[in-house]
Amino acid sequence: MIRKKTAPLDLNELIKSLYLLMKPRVMSLVIFTCAVGFLTSNSDTNTLDAMISIAFVSIGAGAAGCLNMWYESDLDALMTRTCLRPIPTGKINRKQALIFGIALSFISVIALNYFSNFLSASLLLFTIFFYLFVYTIWLKRKTPQNIVIGGVAGALPPVIGWTIATNAISLEPLAYFLIIFFWTPSHFWALSLYKADDYKKAKIPMLPLTDGIEKTKLYIFVYSLLMLPVIIFPYLIGFSGFVYLVGEGKQDQEFIRNNKHVLKSKQKGFSLLYFEKPKEDELIFKYLLEYDSWKFDNQKNSEGMYRQVILFKLKIIT
Repeated sequence: MIRKKTAPLDLNELIKSLYLLMKPRVMSLVIFTCAVGFLTSNSDTNTLDAMISIAFVSIGAGAAGCLNMWYESDLDALMTRTCLRPIPTGKINRKQALIFGIALSFISVIALNYFSNFLSASLLLFTIFFYLFVYTIWLKRKTPQNIVIGGVAGALPPVIGWTIATNAISLEPLAYFLIIFFWTPSHFWALSLYKADDYKKAKIPMLPLTDGIEKTKLYIFVYSLLMLPVIIFPYLIGFSGFVYLVGEGKQDQEFIRNNKHVLKSKQKGFSLLYFEKPKEDELIFKYLLEYDSWKFDNQKNSEGMYRQVILFKLKIIT
């Protein structure tokens, strides 16, 4: 069972745990997409103010991630993908996560309003609100369309980047929004195919559980087709040139081809994935043993050095 009490942490461990609560990989993507929105606006906004503003947008995304982990800590404890997060492992308790998430939300929104403008701050506040209340609390446990509707929050950072530069919303940032919005479902539905057993145990109504694997693969393919008019949209409104159109067209063609392969394939198999041996062996064993077989192995890396890893078997759809 997962530890219910928060274990004593030194300062470095506490900072690391708080940092992980913010979903740093998601934050890095927010920085990138927000920066793209800003840089393509051709604005003469002060560079330093813009960099600070983008940083606070990323912190706002971290606040949303923190509040998501606070609310979903019970689900995280049941899933192999999330069971080692700070709250399930007892490094941070729910109250601490809630206070930290609320504090980051206020700080990021107020600071963005100060360094940028009210419109950008309002969009950031809306993003945090939407991710927490609409996606996390309302949709995720109730409908398989949680990812589709919830994708609004993930698609807004480039729009915020644009408004940081222009203090206005136009068709150009809408193009960014649509690209991310229509890409998101295929990405998460593919993940849900791999992790269907996890989602079933956590009673999250992901599409493979409610509609079946074959229908999920069909939806993934359909959304890859919907990406085609979406990537053409920036060219049609004069926001991008022919080089973009050709490049993105080839990318989407590959995307469609891969998803078509997934749609047609009927094979079910197993694949061995390996991960470096974690420090908290006992904890990870308690969860992996409930789902998959495992064994220790020594793997030789490209430099000729050996490392001890855990091999465990995952069911995949190919």
